[in-house]
Amino acid sequence: MGKETQASAMEIDDPKSNASDQIIPKFSINVLQLLKSAQMQHGLRHGDYTRYRRYCTARLRRLYKSLKFTHGRGKYSRRQITESTVAEVRFLHLVLYTAERAWSHAMEKRQLPDGPNARQRIYLIGRLRKAVKWATLFAQLSAIKGDSRTSLEAEAYASFMKGNLLFEQDQNWETALKNFKSARAVYEELGKYGDLENQVLCRERVEELEPSIRYCLHKIGESNLQASELLHIGEMEGPALDLFKAKLEAVMAETRSQQAASMTEFHWLGHRFPISNAKTRVAILKAQELEKDLHGPTADSLPGEKRLAIFDKIFTAYHEARSSIRSDLVSAGSSENVKDDLNGLDKAVSAVLGQRTIERNQLLVSIAKSKLTRQRDDKNEKASRPEELVRLYDLLLQNTADLSDLVSSGRDRKPEEVAFAEDCEMKSLAFRAERCFFLGKSYSLAGMRAEAYTLYCRARSLAENALQKYQATGDGDQTIIKELKTLCEECRSNICIEHATGIMEELKAPENLSKKISDISLTGPDKKLEKFLLEKLENYESAVGDSNVKSVPRIEAFPPAFQAIPRNPIVLDLAYNFIDFPSLENRMKKDKKGFISRLWR
Repeated sequence: MGKETQASAMEIDDPKSNASDQIIPKFSINVLQLLKSAQMQHGLRHGDYTRYRRYCTARLRRLYKSLKFTHGRGKYSRRQITESTVAEVRFLHLVLYTAERAWSHAMEKRQLPDGPNARQRIYLIGRLRKAVKWATLFAQLSAIKGDSRTSLEAEAYASFMKGNLLFEQDQNWETALKNFKSARAVYEELGKYGDLENQVLCRERVEELEPSIRYCLHKIGESNLQASELLHIGEMEGPALDLFKAKLEAVMAETRSQQAASMTEFHWLGHRFPISNAKTRVAILKAQELEKDLHGPTADSLPGEKRLAIFDKIFTAYHEARSSIRSDLVSAGSSENVKDDLNGLDKAVSAVLGQRTIERNQLLVSIAKSKLTRQRDDKNEKASRPEELVRLYDLLLQNTADLSDLVSSGRDRKPEEVAFAEDCEMKSLAFRAERCFFLGKSYSLAGMRAEAYTLYCRARSLAENALQKYQATGDGDQTIIKELKTLCEECRSNICIEHATGIMEELKAPENLSKKISDISLTGPDKKLEKFLLEKLENYESAVGDSNVKSVPRIEAFPPAFQAIPRNPIVLDLAYNFIDFPSLENRMKKDKKGFISRLWR
């Protein structure tokens, strides 16, 4: 019996007996969610790849130290990560963040101001190769050590990195397309399962991969994409699209440089100015292409924020052109003809820049007007105030005056310049009428009826004068004519409202005055306390107040007021002062002093 129990104990202690019965644990990593949260929290929300690369480096340092997987002390001795090494999930994190660090370093080089030069591009491609190497290792280890979902996400991540490398190399478009499609197929399947957040992330990644796939098809020749459609795709946002945007920008810059070779003159108000500098040509051509988006057939469908972004790009392009022109002026020397042409070109570009500035401010006015009538919009932004519109019209008046002065300068003025200056004067008159109207609106909101009435009358006279001038020309801007007619009607209605309100307030003034005098007390003003919400539940009144008025909500008193509560009685010992206690001096310990201490007394 003892031998049997000993034999069974040996079987239990022997590791070889149950090695085949052990289940190897499978690690689980939500790769897309992990990377997306890290990217959004550490720089890629704003396209800062340097910050994200530094985060990956710091994260790797912490992982190496916590896993005690450092590469020697003093002398570097590399330690490979193999299947036997991966004892916990953090080893997979090591491989993943190493791939992310290499990819972010490549994207950092791609986002240099003037683009990567030949040497930097070689380094960039080397970093992408390193990212592909570590992503492939991550996929291999996840296939062995990870669960099925982790393995699928790792395969999609490796395919995405391989596609990025081939995309940057401008070769093997079929292989790049195959990798992008493989990643898209995996994310489409993963987007059907899991929690809601993961499904949303998978769908976003599918949308980010779509432009790269369409561009690969375009390069192969299996797609009929136009340049405008490519630009529309490039307006999408996401870290996965940054490489596509850089590639698209490089292609568009090359196309512009080819088109700029045939652009030799700049036409403005009957003048023709020669353009000799290639940088000036490219900058002006870029601005003109962006202007087509603003004035094209699809311009009305663009949201205000996107149109403002286009205006910013136009301003940047024209400022680049002006800086190139002025640098040419410095190096022109003593050639008067060249200087005259460059000065004329600078004046023309500055005038076009002034026109676009006026158009941008008019767009801001239309946005502010749309927010003026509503309390709050969908993004919880505050409603516009009339003072903001007054400030915008001040800017428009200043811009119009500057543009008129610029066009009027010069000796030999052509009929086009004279007509343009007259148009600026009529626009200035219309802007003055609008400014006067909104200034009257601000006075009306402040309760100043006489001032508001006077300003509305002045705005109406200015609007009628501007309307007569526009109608006299015959070919005036119909949009401005329509706005002036609407302004005249609004001025008339507001004049009547202010007149009636002023008469009512004047009639009620004695009554209000007597009421205020009757409420005066010698003890001081009695402040009327409004009731809280819980005290007036039977009344249908708002306890929060109007959204435009800054008032404290009166829902409940906080902190609550003090209340009297019963407490324990206070016991006073009155007999303590009348008790004579016995003397304890005979029990006190007396200090014994020696002979030497007596001498020093």
